[in-house]
Amino acid sequence: MIAGLFASTAALAAPTSGAIGGVVELFTSQGCSSCPPADRLLTKLAGRPDTVALTFAINYWDYIGWKDTLAAPEFTARQQAYANSRTDPHVYTPEAVIDGLFDAVGSDGAAIEKAIAHGKSGGMALSVPAHLRESGGKLEIDIGRGAAEPAGIYVLRVARTRTVLISRGENSGRSVTYTNVVRAIRKVGDWDGAPLSLNLTELRSDDEGYVVLLQRGSLGQPGAILGAAKSEGL
Repeated sequence: MIAGLFASTAALAAPTSGAIGGVVELFTSQGCSSCPPADRLLTKLAGRPDTVALTFAINYWDYIGWKDTLAAPEFTARQQAYANSRTDPHVYTPEAVIDGLFDAVGSDGAAIEKAIAHGKSGGMALSVPAHLRESGGKLEIDIGRGAAEPAGIYVLRVARTRTVLISRGENSGRSVTYTNVVRAIRKVGDWDGAPLSLNLTELRSDDEGYVVLLQRGSLGQPGAILGAAKSEGL
């Protein structure tokens, strides 16, 4: 949960598109020796203004010798929920989920790019304009008009970077830098196809920003991401 964020409707300016063309969620672990290449690729993807790239640290490898310092049970649950939505019981690291629809090995740049292109060309995702602004301690979110298909509005609090010295487990002795690390996720509203604006009170650290996702389904069964926006620098 994001402490200090309280939703209320507000009459804001007309929504504008953040021109996001792809959302990549990387499920990774400090205890996974295969993950550092995927973590580096995620950092490269995060540098693209048209891409939302997020690190979700999971905790199911903690038992092999190192407790992931960035993981949370709700992030592990999100990865499992995606697998359930695909009717595939298997989860793994590093796994990338693209636009809420496709999965790929997190270090396979070609597969990730193919999935992003597929989402764009098929019109299955990111068809709804979304925008966010931070001003005077407020987080203002605009969601544009789209097809009348119910979706939830989610706010993610994101740390721009975290570097961890791992002293045990498969990555013992390695220092790994993680980019756009999700620290919390919270549903703040529902959308039915009509334009919608929200005005939230924000509470974050100086090195953190926000990502907004408009996503079909629920936290327990997530679907296509219809719209996305991010703070400057994420």
